[in-house]
Amino acid sequence: MAGVLDGVRVLDFSRVFAGPAATQALGDLGADVVKVEEPGRGDEARGFGVTPEVLARLGASPSYLALNRNKRSIALDLKSPAGLALARRLALSADVLVHNFRPGAMEAWGLGWDDLRGDNPRLVHCGFSAYGEAGPLRDFGANDVALQAHSGLMHLTGEPDRPPVRVGTAGIDLHGSMGMVAAILAALLHRARTGQGQKVTSSLLQSSAHLMSYFYTDWWLAGTEHRRMGTANHLSVPNQVFPAADGDVVVIAPSDAMWRRLARALDPAALDRPDFATAMDRRANRVALVEAVSAVTRRMACDEILARLGAAKVNVARVNNVAQAADHPQLDAAGAVLEWQRHGHAERGVAPPFTLHGSPVEVRRPPPDVGEHADEVLREIGLTGAEIAEARAAGAFGPAE
Repeated sequence: MAGVLDGVRVLDFSRVFAGPAATQALGDLGADVVKVEEPGRGDEARGFGVTPEVLARLGASPSYLALNRNKRSIALDLKSPAGLALARRLALSADVLVHNFRPGAMEAWGLGWDDLRGDNPRLVHCGFSAYGEAGPLRDFGANDVALQAHSGLMHLTGEPDRPPVRVGTAGIDLHGSMGMVAAILAALLHRARTGQGQKVTSSLLQSSAHLMSYFYTDWWLAGTEHRRMGTANHLSVPNQVFPAADGDVVVIAPSDAMWRRLARALDPAALDRPDFATAMDRRANRVALVEAVSAVTRRMACDEILARLGAAKVNVARVNNVAQAADHPQLDAAGAVLEWQRHGHAERGVAPPFTLHGSPVEVRRPPPDVGEHADEVLREIGLTGAEIAEARAAGAFGPAE
């Protein structure tokens, strides 16, 4: 089945997490994504966090495999005039170009928006940087953790009497990537209406600010500066982790009606108290309420708490470890898992965070090896075998070629 972006070619210069997650989502939607990698090592995420034994078995790290399905790979040496010429030729045949180099890098190679728009006015040129294209931090390097620190997200994460900690996943990278997908789709819709492409930019800073939006607005409009609360939430009580006899559970009951259902389901004698009756009462008596609920949940197993509160329509979840969450049957049931074969082995990955029921996502291609599709891609844009051989001899694909 053709995807909604069938016929759209994406030239992907991005690497690591922010960028590859976006281009993978475009590939999942049916776009032909051509990943431009560094000769030899390829995307540096290919070797992230794995032992040589695991790398030999998988051929690339799980970090790379998680974000690079439905792509083809070509390795080009952008320091070589021959490699740069091929990159430009590919860009002039593309519908979308995505990169996450520092500001000015693409322009230095002659691959910036202004360099390409004259010859390819329909191009959607999308750049994802750390802090944006202007301002005092424009040229600073940064990654997800750096923006967790800069944005205030790290300041809010952790226990109140402990130092700040990072969010355990690359949430700013991945959130920003989905923002890029939305922007690229909007730019393609604009192009369909006007015939004109455009420049699209995003950044880790913008992604982190969007995650922090209601905290910033609370500061700007009410002068409220929030601080670390562990798993608790300043908006309502209870809204945090509670201990169980065999683990931990998260319990959230923001409304008065839900709180009454919670109290009846767990222990009305202990929890149905006048000082917990309203949302304002519960916030004013936060410490006492947390102690009361904890005393009840601590006597019960997680499954019992989930059964009681689930039946009472109270928000509840077990605090799973990664293995429990990854292998939970609900993940498959929700359509959040994709499977494919790569080098004769079965692999699994997380689906994009949406479902199109009329044109469901398919894995047409497993994550590619470095430069696996070079000849195939170049022939499609008109190069002959002799021209490809000439480019190879000139170092377009790196000295190893």
